[in-house]
Amino acid sequence: QVQLVESGGGLVQVEESLRLSCAASGRTFSLNTMAWFRQAPGKEREFVAAIRSSGDRTYLADSVKGRFTISRDNAKNTVYLQMSSLKPEDTAVYYCAYKIAWERLEWRDAYYSWGQGTQVTVSS
Repeated sequence: QVQLVESGGGLVQVEESLRLSCAASGRTFSLNTMAWFRQAPGKEREFVAAIRSSGDRTYLADSVKGRFTISRDNAKNTVYLQMSSLKPEDTAVYYCAYKIAWERLEWRDAYYSWGQGTQVTVSS
């Protein structure tokens, strides 16, 4: 079982940037598809971005394309979410998750394990 720990959240102003990190345990990290989801108060958890095991492919939600970038460092067992031009609607708890196959990336139920989340608040 892979354990995930997110960090890097905080309070920022509109248009500022923030980088989230997700540290994973387990020797099989490099084999996993990694993803970020987010959940705003009163809303369902939604897909944000995913990256394939080798890092050669990424997939982002339309709402964050051009503003967010997902990357990974398999030597450090860590996946990152670089967020730029932040908006108030980006305010949410951000979670990382993992799965094996590069498919059904936006399906929450397709992921095996989740971190505890990190709060991102964008103030106007």
